[in-house]
Amino acid sequence: MTDTRTDTRTEIRTTALVIGASRTLDLLFVNAAITRGDFPIGDVPTDVFTEVMVTNALAPMRVVEVLGPLVAPAGTIGVMSSDQGSLTLDTDGGQDLYRAGKSALNQLMRCYAARHTADGRTLILMDPGWVRTELGGPEADLSVKESVPGVAGTIEQHRGTPGLHFVDHQGQAVPW
Repeated sequence: MTDTRTDTRTEIRTTALVIGASRTLDLLFVNAAITRGDFPIGDVPTDVFTEVMVTNALAPMRVVEVLGPLVAPAGTIGVMSSDQGSLTLDTDGGQDLYRAGKSALNQLMRCYAARHTADGRTLILMDPGWVRTELGGPEADLSVKESVPGVAGTIEQHRGTPGLHFVDHQGQAVPW
């Protein structure tokens, strides 16, 4: 039986070798997210919990850990997060597993930032807003065309500011 976790790590490392052989990156931006419904955490099957946590927290951080060294010393490493991952902003509950996954991602990025304080890179956790995608649904506030320029502008605005920043697509700080 094949261990897909090992295969994924091998694929990421192979990609790093290919990229690293020819250049450094100015920007590494990782986006990964799924949801499997809005259920109280006690009703979430273990396999669904594992799938969402691996996709939303572990997999993006594996990419950051392996490809991060390819980012130039003054470069930027960004990860798509969400204000749903903010403990401070969760005042009404709901989407327990999705929120937990994004909170875990945020914490893992904080751990990464703590281990790399001296490297001078800009680290960004990005909240793109509530966007009309398969994940965000048709009732979301923003179209992709409305969100993306703000995401790109916010990344550019923070370029050259070392340390970790949890910000939204309008450049505003998101509370932890």
